[in-house]
Amino acid sequence: MSQWKQIQQLEIVLLEHVDYLYDDNFPMDIRQGLASWIESQDWDTAANDESLATVLFTNLLSQLERVRSQEQNFLQRHNMKIIQQQLQVKYTTHPAVMARVISTCLREERRILSSACMQEQGPLEKSLQNSVAFERQKSMDNRVGVIRGSVQLMDQIVKYIEDVQDDFDFRYKRLQSLESSDGNSEMMKQEVTRLQDMLNRLDFKRKEILSKMDVVVKEIDDLMTSQLNPELQDWKRRQQIAAIGGPLLTGLDQLQSWFTLTAQSLFQIKRQLDKLGELVVKVTYESDPIPLQKPQMEDRVKCLIYHLIKSSFVVEKQPCMPTHPQKPLIIKTGVQFTTKVRLLVKLPEVDYQLKVKTTFDKDLPPGVSRQFFIPTNNTKVMDIEDYSNGCLSVEFRHLQLKEKKYINGTKGSEGLLSVTEELHSLSFEACFTLQGLTIDLETCSLPLVVISNVSQLPGGWASVMWYNLLTNEPRNLAFFGNPPRASWSQLSEVLSWQFSTLASRGLNKEQLTMLGEKLLGQHVSCSDYQVSWSKFSKENNPGKPFSFWMWLDSILELIKKHLLPVWNENYIMGFVSKEMERTLLKDRQPGTFLLRFSESHLGGITFTWVEHSDNGDVKFNSVEPYTKNRLSALPFADIIRDYKVISDGFVPENPLKFLYPDIPKDEAFGRLYNSHFSPSLVSFPSCPSSKVNTSSAPCQSPEPPMTPGEFDMLNEQLCFDIDSMSSPYSE
Repeated sequence: MSQWKQIQQLEIVLLEHVDYLYDDNFPMDIRQGLASWIESQDWDTAANDESLATVLFTNLLSQLERVRSQEQNFLQRHNMKIIQQQLQVKYTTHPAVMARVISTCLREERRILSSACMQEQGPLEKSLQNSVAFERQKSMDNRVGVIRGSVQLMDQIVKYIEDVQDDFDFRYKRLQSLESSDGNSEMMKQEVTRLQDMLNRLDFKRKEILSKMDVVVKEIDDLMTSQLNPELQDWKRRQQIAAIGGPLLTGLDQLQSWFTLTAQSLFQIKRQLDKLGELVVKVTYESDPIPLQKPQMEDRVKCLIYHLIKSSFVVEKQPCMPTHPQKPLIIKTGVQFTTKVRLLVKLPEVDYQLKVKTTFDKDLPPGVSRQFFIPTNNTKVMDIEDYSNGCLSVEFRHLQLKEKKYINGTKGSEGLLSVTEELHSLSFEACFTLQGLTIDLETCSLPLVVISNVSQLPGGWASVMWYNLLTNEPRNLAFFGNPPRASWSQLSEVLSWQFSTLASRGLNKEQLTMLGEKLLGQHVSCSDYQVSWSKFSKENNPGKPFSFWMWLDSILELIKKHLLPVWNENYIMGFVSKEMERTLLKDRQPGTFLLRFSESHLGGITFTWVEHSDNGDVKFNSVEPYTKNRLSALPFADIIRDYKVISDGFVPENPLKFLYPDIPKDEAFGRLYNSHFSPSLVSFPSCPSSKVNTSSAPCQSPEPPMTPGEFDMLNEQLCFDIDSMSSPYSE
């Protein structure tokens, strides 16, 4: 079943989350009309590959044209034409942006499907949903709107003051001309009275506008302190969680709207103060409130503008290598990476080009053994993006890192921390002048892990997950000097995200329980049990030469590269101990099998089936785990289809009949089989492999079951040693 069909079967509450994903940047009409085609394209790679993105964008327009030409409904044809034109305007010069939008939507769909399979949401996801509650956004929209309305009304008051003052100026000059001709006339006395009334009104209005300004400026100050800045910090926290596989990061456009509207209000108040200053030059009087209050008011407004713009300089896209789009914040030396910064305030004017400079390893903490620098051009000019509502941003696409060498030609020495525990940072700086106000901008990426070999990638990703799970500090580079512990409820949620990121589902409660038992033993029943960083990533599993995380990461890679179709169908039980496996199978009909990941191999999957002897004994048979080497030669579904056993000279037969609990094998895997010829996989369990078997007969070497020609063909097809798989054993 396609991902889009699964989405359409969700409950209304979850469908509302799906609805939130789609807007003018990627209309749902396209998702609906091109569902199968969209899901078959590699949008993740295209998001960081301009040439591939261009090809996919061109193909998408062609697909839209095809669907439009087949549409019978005139209104639908018209709407699709409009959508097609809008996409061309938005993305013709920026196809990678479109690829990123679609990649993000598909990923979030997978996360929503995954959450639908979970019995309950984890604590992190619950807290994030609360933090972006609709009511809070509504309150913010309301408050910003009220401020904008108040500022507009102040514009009218300033205009009224200007009109009254012009009238006063005209009458005052006329009075001066009357004084020269008839200084004691009744008309002149009336005019003096009228002018005094006007001056009183003018004084009242000047005091009124300054009072209203004071109220609005205080309101803006409070808005920035109590709501706008917390919303920004909340977005940054959600960016951290999204970076490690959590819910889709949304809300930046909304933040930009709030920041820009607030800035526009401040700019408008500044213009009103400038206007009042002009009016004072023409007309002033004793105890005029404007000269007394205007300087202080201007300083407050300028200060708010400065801090608002300074805080609006954010890292929109954290550093990421295009080769690993789902593992940001890990950089390999000599490999290009991309990052993007954005200014959330739309500026009315900039006196010159706004240049952004990047600096790596600025202000490193003591104890860091390695330092890096950017050998390529590290300065770019911010530009206005038409497809992002006109904000200023700049994307660095071709940055690289190089390790610093010291005077003797050597690189940094080994420190107390491992390479993947050393944290680094990428800083961004800019400076510009706006309406006479000099503003220094500075922001930085989340902490980065720098590796020199891809074998360090799993350890680096463990560090990225641990940091962003447990702290919202933007730049605690000494974090792993004394890393905090994580509760199992937090950690299990993040581990499930690792699966939902690459597939259409995460881990269910039973699978997470098994993982918890493997990591914590009997403590898994306590969701608040604290897991140390060392136990998660550094200490080897009991009796094994690898850690818990290295084992789990190897399974993720195996699923991603070789098992995704089977995993997405929910056919792999995966995380189940051998003891539980036997408990589940013992009462099932002969030939029932289940699929689980190897506990003793990195990146291995095995299957076990049950047999019943005539005397009632239950036998369990397992095969040597299939790793990436074997699965690169044959798809796993074909292996299950063609697996055969020769025992005691009988004709080879496939012992796998029913996928646990009772699904006929071909019914489960039939549509995943390859149609082309696949040689049978032959195993020789002449003695049972499971300890449950009561037979004590020693294992005998089987007679050759195939002709030399058959053996050669099989060996060539499988590309691995046939002897290594010819004797099943209990792992």
